[in-house]
Amino acid sequence: MTAKQDFFVKFWGVRGSIACPGPLTVRYGGNTSCLEVMCGDHRLIFDAGTGLRNFGQTLMGLRPCKADLFLTHTHFDHVCGLPFFGPLFVPGNEIRLWAGHLEAPLGLEHVLIEMMMAPLFPVPPTVFQADVSYADFQCGKTLKPGDGVTIRTCALNHPNQATGYRVEFDGRALCYITDTEHKEGERDDAIIALIQDADLVIYDATYTDAEYPNFKGFGHSTWEEGVRLVEAAGAKTLVLFHHEPSHDDDFMDQVAKDAEARRPGTLVAREGETLFP
Repeated sequence: MTAKQDFFVKFWGVRGSIACPGPLTVRYGGNTSCLEVMCGDHRLIFDAGTGLRNFGQTLMGLRPCKADLFLTHTHFDHVCGLPFFGPLFVPGNEIRLWAGHLEAPLGLEHVLIEMMMAPLFPVPPTVFQADVSYADFQCGKTLKPGDGVTIRTCALNHPNQATGYRVEFDGRALCYITDTEHKEGERDDAIIALIQDADLVIYDATYTDAEYPNFKGFGHSTWEEGVRLVEAAGAKTLVLFHHEPSHDDDFMDQVAKDAEARRPGTLVAREGETLFP
């Protein structure tokens, strides 16, 4: 593995709101948000949507498995994969769960217990056999989950709040900015500061600018706004993410074509794809 290849992101789920697997979403994928980020030997996971289940299956042969899992927020499409993440059920594994959007008296452990509570779910989190810890933090803090890994955070504009992340490793930066809603005609200074000069920016592109007026207040943005933000911040590669469930492969192909014409080099996230910052 080269020095460049020891820092990468792999997409295990790229959809928002609800999983939509089927013949119309084969090329881009139908699972909800989940990213694998490797920083040398440090395994980071971002969000726990339905894509987390398939990712977990690939880790079952790794004993012990250690990982830090960061949530942008706890809306169901971003956490529903947690009870099906195989490594949580293996003794000796160490899984640390992080969240920065919750306010006292709520905490991540409490939210997960309530999600896995009867009559909504058959078993509680106590069935996990791994060493599971919960790390609630104040959004805006800088985190140090491992040697050489720095994660900066900022608040996003989303119902019930959400957290944006900037992962810095070996002189490169990857940003994960999803579930955020822009204000028309304004740039979000907090996001611009977080993604400044970043090598890779994964951004909430749920809608197009033409669609957005019908969905104000839903907490999501557009691919065109993503272009405007990365250009304002001097960031390098923009990756469009959190695809709307009704946007099938043909629709996403057109988005990819339009985005490439608007800002050459812009990518549309595909399930199973690996990118190197």
